[in-house]
Amino acid sequence: MPDDPKSIARRPQFPASTSRPMVTPLYPSVAYASPDATALDDQYEGRAQGYTYAREGHPNADVLVQKINSLEGAHAGIITGSGMAAIGAVYLALLKTGDHVIAGDQLYGRNLRLLTEDLPRQGITVSFCDVIDADQVSAAMTPATRLVVIETIANPTLRLADVPRIAAITRAAGITLMVDNTFSTPAMIRPLDLGADIVMHSVTKLLAGHSDATLGYLGTHDAKMMAAITTACVTWGLTPSPFDCWLAERGLQSFDLRFERAQSNAKALADTIADLPGVTQVLYPSRADHPDRTLAQSLYRHGGGTMLSFALDGDRDTVDRFLRAASDILFAPTLGDISTTISHPATSSHRALSQSARLELGIPEAFFRISVGVEHIELLRQEFTTAIVKAMA
Repeated sequence: MPDDPKSIARRPQFPASTSRPMVTPLYPSVAYASPDATALDDQYEGRAQGYTYAREGHPNADVLVQKINSLEGAHAGIITGSGMAAIGAVYLALLKTGDHVIAGDQLYGRNLRLLTEDLPRQGITVSFCDVIDADQVSAAMTPATRLVVIETIANPTLRLADVPRIAAITRAAGITLMVDNTFSTPAMIRPLDLGADIVMHSVTKLLAGHSDATLGYLGTHDAKMMAAITTACVTWGLTPSPFDCWLAERGLQSFDLRFERAQSNAKALADTIADLPGVTQVLYPSRADHPDRTLAQSLYRHGGGTMLSFALDGDRDTVDRFLRAASDILFAPTLGDISTTISHPATSSHRALSQSARLELGIPEAFFRISVGVEHIELLRQEFTTAIVKAMA
């Protein structure tokens, strides 16, 4: 007798095939069925590979993490629901009341909020220092220091952290070093190769590259540390979406090509902007006038990356005139898209800081961060030249 039609939909049937898909299948399933209780035990206790519940892992996340592990040279990794989820997972897994954290003073704004407001509520103290000078990290250490948090390139001033020296200092002291490599990407630098303990990415940005997937990544060589981080991710529900993982894997396939084109554009655009009237500063790591150029030459042997920043001689009216004149370039608080985007730190990433605090960091009102995309360079030159000339008219 045939199956009850009402129950057929509840019994998935997969057609046999001697061929395989060219594209990774999407696995949206929340749960996975096991043949018996012993098989489920084997999966949970590590004797067998398999999936149980999507919050604990799923195939699309595993495919993506293997590819990013390969790029970063990590022995173990995990995908999270966002870049901030990745950062939060490290704090949840590795810190406890009474611990001390040292952090760069120009970190991403939401990370700064975690460090200045949320961690102190848990009884964790935080000190900030200029990580351009590795000696400041050493000077800030206490017997309670457990973690140092830095970015390879500061947002939005594009100052560089001396990753090798900081890694040597933390390693000698037995302190964990986490490096946010979102701006640089493994195309420029691999922090684990330089002695870092954890590398972090907002996969949302350059790795995925199309502004349609929100994900984070953590990689390490330390299996015990990754086990603790994984437990935190599962427990706190920092789970990535299978669809976002699928989208990011698709984007990752063109990462090398996108990065190479965008980096070439960024260098040329920085040189163009620097020659325009009213421009008071251009920051791009490989330029001769970048304050950390010597360090950039030793760390970034293949170019200066895809990000640049510049300042105009003006106020908020100048800012608005420039943005209106550059209407064909996306004004959005993000980076790493295939299209060029403009960010205004004073009204986005650093809006919580006072004007004097921003100036202390080197961020005047008419300061812009540009994430350069893959458009034709002559189009970018024309658009930025026209917009800056109009803003300064």
